[in-house]
Amino acid sequence: MGFRENLKVELQFAGMPVKELAARSGIKKKTLDSYLGANPYTPSATAAVSIAKALGVSVEYLVEGTENGKNRLRSSFPQDIQDIVQAAAQLNTRDRQVVLTLANTLRKR
Repeated sequence: MGFRENLKVELQFAGMPVKELAARSGIKKKTLDSYLGANPYTPSATAAVSIAKALGVSVEYLVEGTENGKNRLRSSFPQDIQDIVQAAAQLNTRDRQVVLTLANTLRKR
């Protein structure tokens, strides 16, 4: 995964809206949206550092999906959960909601 996908996963993992990341990082929401869009821009090193600090992750993680040779998210969850999160991060909002509804239904059984 690249910067865009890793940023999406980390925002979702943190439960942080883009507006909050903008406030924490000092980067305009419109600029963050351009990093997350369908034709994403690559942030400058300074912007990547600000984003990483605001999210509590390394720049290496945001750019490469790894941190000290390990995937940050993957190191703290079982493999099947990691796979679910990674797959969900690639879905559109509507499909993620369907997956969430299904997960909640299964959890209540």
